[in-house]
Amino acid sequence: MHADTPVEALTEAQAKDELARLAAEIARADAAYHGADAPEIPDAVYDALKRRNTQIEVRFPTLKRADSPSERVGAAPADGFSKVRHEQRMLSLGNAFSAEDVQEFDDRIRRYLGLGADAPLPFTAEPKIDGLSLSLRYESGCLVQAATRGDGETGENVTANARTITDIPHTLTGAPEVLEVRGEVYMPHADFAALNARQVEAGGKTFANPRNAAAGSLRQLDATITATRPLKFFAYGWGMVSEPLADTQKGALERLAVLGFSTNPLTRLCDGPQALLDHYTVIEAQRATLGYDIDGVVYKVNDLALQGRLGFRSTTPRWAIAHKFPAELAWTRLEKIEIQVGRTGALSPVARLHPVTVGGVVVSNATLHNEDYIAGRNASGAEIRSGKDIREGDWVQIYRAGDVIPKVADVDLSRRPAGARPFVFSHACPECGSDAIREEGDAVRRCTGGMICPAQAVERLKHFVGRSAFDIEGLGARQVEQFYNDGWITEPADIFTLEDRFGHGGMKQLKNREGWGEKSAANLFAAIRDARQIPLARLIYALGIRHVGESAANLLARNYLTWRTFETAMTNATVGEGAQWDHLLSIDGVGQVMAASLITAFHQEAERASIDRLVRHLTVQDATPRGQVDGPVAGKTVVFTGTLERMTRAEAKARAEALGAKVAGSVSKKTDILVAGPGAGSKAKKAAELGIEILDEDGWLALIGA
Repeated sequence: MHADTPVEALTEAQAKDELARLAAEIARADAAYHGADAPEIPDAVYDALKRRNTQIEVRFPTLKRADSPSERVGAAPADGFSKVRHEQRMLSLGNAFSAEDVQEFDDRIRRYLGLGADAPLPFTAEPKIDGLSLSLRYESGCLVQAATRGDGETGENVTANARTITDIPHTLTGAPEVLEVRGEVYMPHADFAALNARQVEAGGKTFANPRNAAAGSLRQLDATITATRPLKFFAYGWGMVSEPLADTQKGALERLAVLGFSTNPLTRLCDGPQALLDHYTVIEAQRATLGYDIDGVVYKVNDLALQGRLGFRSTTPRWAIAHKFPAELAWTRLEKIEIQVGRTGALSPVARLHPVTVGGVVVSNATLHNEDYIAGRNASGAEIRSGKDIREGDWVQIYRAGDVIPKVADVDLSRRPAGARPFVFSHACPECGSDAIREEGDAVRRCTGGMICPAQAVERLKHFVGRSAFDIEGLGARQVEQFYNDGWITEPADIFTLEDRFGHGGMKQLKNREGWGEKSAANLFAAIRDARQIPLARLIYALGIRHVGESAANLLARNYLTWRTFETAMTNATVGEGAQWDHLLSIDGVGQVMAASLITAFHQEAERASIDRLVRHLTVQDATPRGQVDGPVAGKTVVFTGTLERMTRAEAKARAEALGAKVAGSVSKKTDILVAGPGAGSKAKKAAELGIEILDEDGWLALIGA
C-alpha cells in the first residue's frame, strides 16, 4: 500500500489504492466510534485519515469513490432503538489544524461571498465538546423526541433516556412552535471518576474515557440506568425551526440560554482569523482545568443570513470549521527494520519499536513507507527530516496523526549508537528470493515472483476473503494462512472445492484441528456455499487486479452490468487501441494505467485460467446503474463564464451540482448549457458555433427555479 507516500508524490494508481484503504479504515473507525461507542483510534488519527482522504480527492477529483468518507457522516444507527429520520441532516464539520488553515477558511468564505479583505466578517468561537451529538425536538414547548446523530440522516430514538438528563428541559416557555435543539451530551471528569469507582465497587464494567461513558450511558436500552449516570448537555445549534431564533449565531445561542439550555460560557464573538486564533490559545490553555473533555474550538460565521448563502457541502457546512488540537508525539527506540511483502509484491519496510504510548495507544510498530523514506528523501529526491536517514538502534519520534499505522516524524542523531549502519534495502524478495525490482516512476520495490511467492499468494487470498470482497464468515486472515500452509487452498477457486474434495472426511479433518469444532466447521462450509452468489462489483474487486480498488470495481460493474459483458469486453480488448480500450477510458474514473492492468490480467494465461476456474463455481449477480437526481438540469453539463452579478461563481457551481448537473470549465460538444454573464468572451463564441444553449444569469435562475 501507499499509506506513507506524500499526497503530492502519489501516482493516479497509488491514489486509487489509498482512497480504498482510507475508506475502509474510516468506515471501521466510524462504526467503532458512533455505533459501538468504543473508539479504536485517537481523534487525531481519525482526523488525519479524513484529511488525507480529502487531499487525495482534491488532487485526483475523478477518483472520488462512491463510498467516499467525505460523503458520509457518523455510522449507521445501532439495533435496539427505533429509528428517527432527521428532518434536517445532522452534519459533521470540516477541520483546521493550523493558523494557515484558519486563514484559508476566512479567505475561502470571502471568495465565495465576494467579500473584500477589509469587509467585516465576525465569527463565534466555542469549545468543541468531546461527547455524543444529540438532537432534541420540541413541539408547542414540549420535548417530544430526542435522537442521536446516527449516520446524519437517521439516528436512534433515545427520548426516554434524554428526559433523565437534568440539563435538558422537558418544557419551554416562549419557544417557536417547532424547535430542534442540537448539542453534545458529555460527562464531567469528576463524575466520570466517581462512576468508574462505583462500577469497580459493584464488579461492573469500567469505561475507558468520559466520551465512552457518556455515549454508553445515553444509549442504554433501560432508561433507569441512564438516570443513574451523571450526564450533562451543552446546546450549540439547532435543526428544524418554525421561526428564526435570532439574526446571528451568538444571538441564537443567547436565546437558547434564555429558554433554559446550558450553552458554553467560553463562547466568544471574534472579528477575523487573528481574533479566532487568540481565543483558541485561551481555550487551549484552560483545556486541562475545564473539568470536561474538548478536542478543539469551533468557528462559525455569526451572520445567519450569510450562513444561508454559504450553505452546505455534502456532509459539512461551508460556514463552520473545527480547529483541532494537535496530535501527541513520543520518542522510543527503533529495534529492528523488517520487510513485509504485500499481495501485489510490494516490499514494505516496518519499524519494530520498543513499545511506547502515543495518544493513549501503545505503539510497537510504525510504517517506514519505502527505501527513499528510510534514506531521508521523498519520491522526488528532495530531503525529508533534514536528510536524516533511519537506522536500527536509532531513537525516533513517533506520531499517529497521519495514518492508523504510526509514522516516524524525526530521528535524534545525538542518541544514535556508535555502530549503527545505514539500512541496505534488499533487492531480493525476503519470502521467495526472486528479484525485487523498482520500476521507473514507482516509489516501491516489488517482488517478481508472482504466485510462486508465498507471501503474495497468501495476501491475495486474504484480499479475496476480505470484508469488501467475498467476506466469508469463519475464513479470515488466520484461517487463510493455516489452509495455505496445509496445502488446502492455493488459489481462490480452491475455497469452493474444499467440501467436495474432502467429502465427509473434510468435516472430520477440519473439526479435529486446533481452534475448530464440528459446529464451526459446518458453519464455514455453509458460509462458503452462501458465498457462491456474489454481486458483480464485489467479484471484480475480489480478483485483486492491481490498481482496481473498491470504487473502480463499482464503476466497472455499473458500466458493464453483467459478468458476461465485462469478461467479454476484457477478453476482446487490446491495450492502447480499439473500441473496447476507448470504451474503458470513457468511463469517468478509469485511466490508462487501470485499463492496461485490467486487460493484462485477463490476457495472462495463468491468471486468466485462475479466474475462469473461480467463476465456474459462482452465480454472479448483475449490477444496476446508479440513479440520477431529477430536475431541469440533472445530468446536463453546464459551463459558467463572464461575471455573475447575483451570486458568486462558487455559489452558482454549488447550486448546479446540487441539482444534479456536471459543471465543466471549458466548452465542448458535450456541453449542454452555457451561462454567460457580462464580459463573456471566447467561451460564448464557441458555444454559439456549436449550437449550445446560452443563458444569461436571469435565464439560468429562472430555469432552476431560484
